[in-house]
Amino acid sequence: MEKLFKLQENGTTVKTELLAGLTTFMTMAYIIALNPNLLTGFAVGTPLWNGVFLATCIASAIGTACMAFLANKPFAMAPGMGLNSFFAVVVANIAVLNSCDYTSAFQAGLVIILIEGIVFLILTVLKVREKIVEAIPLGVRYGIAPAIGLMLMNVGLGSNIGIYSETGGPFYMMRDFFGALTPSIIKDSMGSGYDTMVLTVVTAFLGVFVMVVLAKKGIKAAVLLGMLFSSVLYWIGSFAFLGVNPFASLETASFVPPFADMVSTTLFKFDFAGFVNIGWFTAITLVITFCMIDMFDTIGTLVGTASRAGMVDEDGNMPNMKEALLSDAIGTVTGAATGTSTVTTFIESASGVEAGGRTGLTALTTAVLFLACIFLAPVAAIIPGAATSAALIYVGVLMLQGLKNVNFDDMDQMLPVSVMLIGMPISGSIGHAIGLGLISFTVVKLLSGKAKEVSALTYVISALFLIKFFAVV
Repeated sequence: MEKLFKLQENGTTVKTELLAGLTTFMTMAYIIALNPNLLTGFAVGTPLWNGVFLATCIASAIGTACMAFLANKPFAMAPGMGLNSFFAVVVANIAVLNSCDYTSAFQAGLVIILIEGIVFLILTVLKVREKIVEAIPLGVRYGIAPAIGLMLMNVGLGSNIGIYSETGGPFYMMRDFFGALTPSIIKDSMGSGYDTMVLTVVTAFLGVFVMVVLAKKGIKAAVLLGMLFSSVLYWIGSFAFLGVNPFASLETASFVPPFADMVSTTLFKFDFAGFVNIGWFTAITLVITFCMIDMFDTIGTLVGTASRAGMVDEDGNMPNMKEALLSDAIGTVTGAATGTSTVTTFIESASGVEAGGRTGLTALTTAVLFLACIFLAPVAAIIPGAATSAALIYVGVLMLQGLKNVNFDDMDQMLPVSVMLIGMPISGSIGHAIGLGLISFTVVKLLSGKAKEVSALTYVISALFLIKFFAVV
């Protein structure tokens, strides 16, 4: 292990790395069931749902293992949130354009992901993606980690947990519980879901407080232990106050991987004819859109999380960036081949970093757990959303510490960073927020008569984002 991952050099141990990998996995395990739900809209257990489920586990494991061995970084990968929802919309449109069923349209859509992954492989080998990272001004980079922190807090408080009841839904913590005027209005709007909401809020915040106290005592497994505390508390509350058995799903769950369904629906099922039928302009536009969103989502996650972990040099550059980006590209190609949307570096990797993860052994641990979920998915599914929210909120708060590096007396830094801080949680896209930050930086420099201080590549990237925002989206 020492020779492979250089644990001593990175100031870590096998135990710390294993716990960090488990922490990362628990924080992002929700993607295993949520991804097929978003991409297919079909019932659990149907052939396409099963195919996407297995593709999610396999592609996440392979991409994350590549991150471990090629880049020796503690970052995990999985089908990106936001990108999967966008892909589902694209597939639905393809079904209309080609007058075909959803499964056929899905197979045509996978061609887009395949081309995107191949383009990224080529750009990474030619070091173009590295140059793009370097084109992001240092002041803008300083704002990426805090902006991701706000985005994590927004997910944890806002959209991570949706509760349904006879009165409708989904209801969310920040919008529907804390956002309501009075408790009576909350109860009326949520109906029977109110008790579940109260249990969720209490367990999530108690989990955050446990993490904070443990971290103050110097316990590296603070995030993991806080999640376990929230989980146990939620399970007890479900039994005692809601009269619900949180483990009931295990009684009828199947632990046999549905490989036959994946082979028949998604494994290497590229419908090139269906892809061409949507028209070359539409096809090229979609590929470029996916490339831009994924590229800057990945860059932002890598730069932001690496900055928080102290993995960057004085110029804000992360060692082995090329290898990390190559792993991301391999993950995307693997995702297309097995049957899922774009695989990208997950911002939830920050939870493992906060748990002390510093090398590829953290990523390898997460990868092994993803593979295990091929057989143990029902077990991962019982982790309550309250536990995940607790981790996201806590890690988000910690990432705000990066604001101390921003010079708020310099408007050239202050404006782009401020735009990213508000843009990332609202848009839900790391890439879009970075684009807004780069455009802000470029415009301020231009209007200040400092055009020469902006690199040519930064001008190009800013222009591409402008085109995307106004001509494509």
